[in-house]
Amino acid sequence: MRAIFRILLAIYDYAVLYVCLIWLGFLCLAWTPIALIAGPLLPEPWGRALGRFVITGGFRFYLGCLSLSQRCSFDLKALDALRGQGPMIIAPNHPGLLDAVMVISRLPNVACVLKASLMNNLFLGAGARLARYIRNEPLRRMVQQATENFANGSYLLLFPEGTRTTQDPANPLKGSIGLIAHHAQVPVQTVLIETDSRYLSKEWPLFRKPPMPVHYRITLGKRFPPPQNSQQLMRELRHHFNTELVNGSAFKHPGELSTETAPAVSDARDVS
Repeated sequence: MRAIFRILLAIYDYAVLYVCLIWLGFLCLAWTPIALIAGPLLPEPWGRALGRFVITGGFRFYLGCLSLSQRCSFDLKALDALRGQGPMIIAPNHPGLLDAVMVISRLPNVACVLKASLMNNLFLGAGARLARYIRNEPLRRMVQQATENFANGSYLLLFPEGTRTTQDPANPLKGSIGLIAHHAQVPVQTVLIETDSRYLSKEWPLFRKPPMPVHYRITLGKRFPPPQNSQQLMRELRHHFNTELVNGSAFKHPGELSTETAPAVSDARDVS
């Protein structure tokens, strides 16, 4: 009986992952022609608001389906504290492909910096362009568009590592986050993503099933004030991520997950 149960559970796990991935792909493809038509027809503020609203709703629905399966769990409540706090850069570590999905699912007015190739992707490109997401190149144009985004009261989601983590605790950080924060004079809110799985990490094949259940938790790290020196900010960010991701609470067994609330957002004076 135990062997039969394990087989049935494995089949269920595969079904959860693949059906949800296919469903997410279907939602993206269904939105693509609408986004292509709406892009040139709607005024920019309307198109941006509609695009971001749909992406947030779609990602939240996808994560909700995974949660209902009881084979994945997402503790993302800490992100709710950022709503209504004004323009800022949201800077998470980047263990897997679901990181942007998790952040955007909780914050309705986020511009995301994407690789240029994703802006032309069949599944994501039209929706990303309608939402006025930002290409990561050329650098000067990226900084300009990010600054314009803050003028509209938006958040900017930018992964300081530039790509998914390949070396613990974090990859070397890219200097673009310091340039944008300095040029736009906005704070940088660090976000710490913890998981007990390598699912969808850099070397993980898209359709490979991980050991399940899979658990994710997001907490808020330190908030750095608008920098006067971008290089100094990068040094402080690097130290903060390395310290928190090494010495912070390691992800525990699901039954032992802490129920403590997310740490309070640091005051601008709370910068060493």
